[in-house]
Amino acid sequence: MIDKPKILQVATSGITFKALLLPLVDRLEAEGYEVHITCSDSKQTRELVDRGYRVTPILIERKIAPISNLKSLWRLYRFMRRERFDAVHVHTPIAAVVGRLAAWMAGVQVIIYTAHGFYFHDRMSAKARMVVLGLEKLLGRITHMLLTQSSEDAATAVDEGICPKERVRWIGNGVDVASFIHDGDSNGVGGYERWEGLAEGDRVVGFVGRMVGEKGIGELIDAMDMVIRDVPEAKLMLVGDTLDDDRDSGFKEVLSRKINKNGLAPRVLFTGFVDDVPKAMASMDLYVLPSHREGMPRTIIEAMASGKPVVATDIRGCREEVVEGVTGHLVPVNDPVALADAIKKVITRPDICREMGEAGRQRAIEHFDEGAVVDREIKVYRELMGARLGESV
Repeated sequence: MIDKPKILQVATSGITFKALLLPLVDRLEAEGYEVHITCSDSKQTRELVDRGYRVTPILIERKIAPISNLKSLWRLYRFMRRERFDAVHVHTPIAAVVGRLAAWMAGVQVIIYTAHGFYFHDRMSAKARMVVLGLEKLLGRITHMLLTQSSEDAATAVDEGICPKERVRWIGNGVDVASFIHDGDSNGVGGYERWEGLAEGDRVVGFVGRMVGEKGIGELIDAMDMVIRDVPEAKLMLVGDTLDDDRDSGFKEVLSRKINKNGLAPRVLFTGFVDDVPKAMASMDLYVLPSHREGMPRTIIEAMASGKPVVATDIRGCREEVVEGVTGHLVPVNDPVALADAIKKVITRPDICREMGEAGRQRAIEHFDEGAVVDREIKVYRELMGARLGESV
């Protein structure tokens, strides 16, 4: 009897697995692989254990912390060496660095890296971009396959010399569209009642994600200040929170002070992290993502699957998902005035909301199906595992 090939999936936090990676883990198991997970210990990590996943908690900080990062590298190396994994697949920036180095040191035969959005971007200082890009190039030498969610990142990986073309593969991003209800208007969509704290007449502008500065929430508050002056029934619904190890962990307190200073508290609803994202999306009239940096944002796809129009910043990933004037609008980064104008343009026109929402729903069905993304990943596994381990999986 041939042993199942052992795969290790590495990310910084359990929430990454819970929100993004379990469809891949489940499919790999169904395909005959033995899949292990490692990430920092957290409530979400313990939930994975309770659900029966093979989880080994190892602290991996989300930020650059040399001593802690080196400890993570050493612990990962020892774990990989002991378990003799056939392949290691890394996700998220810091985990992608220490995870690949540990796998290389441990002699792992297949190292896969999914870039959920390269950390370097055009708004970085030239020096910072050079350092981060240089690290990507160095680690690219020990990466057997680089997977990207956006086609722009795939082109960047080749053009910048991170990996040769034959070791770069676009996989896209997607959701289970059928799990997002979109019938009717936002009041009681698909049988859902509006989220507690929202009134029947509210025109709800929603955001889902971590409460950190790089998500552009500060600009969103400034924009909503302008929107509410003209559309007093507008209300902002912020779904998410900060993580303990976020680089910007104190941002939510700064945000709360700004909201109170501007007198916006009655028109802003914080929900914290939620398990039922479809219900949260169903309560919104418009979804907004004013990020400074993204890969291929899943929340935009979730909003489109829910039949919601989208306003997002004109950055990589977002511009691959949002069709300007058809499924929503794209605005410049860090421009509250343009953001407010785009929000008002949609939120004051229920007919436009419906038309853009339906166009977005159709686009999600045609281009952003989670099953197709996992199919592409499985194809990569079969190719790499067959070539390097000499077996057909």
